[in-house]
Amino acid sequence: MSITNEIVSQHHLTTMMITHNLNAALQTGNRTIMMNAGRIVLDIAGEERAHMTVPRLLDLYQQKSGAALDTDRILLTQTQ
Repeated sequence: MSITNEIVSQHHLTTMMITHNLNAALQTGNRTIMMNAGRIVLDIAGEERAHMTVPRLLDLYQQKSGAALDTDRILLTQTQ
């Protein structure tokens, strides 16, 4: 990730990362989009995203999608 972040920063690139690690999703980039059944149910950017926590992200996802994420299938660990 550090090499990717360096390249993106140096060349002012727009990139997209797909992950099941919610901590990585919040620590990387400036926008988080979550989908359910092929539809965007949550799109967070700016000040709201800057202060987002994984538990709050899980709550919002459930509110917007009507479904809870299977936390046995997603990574909730801190990135290294």
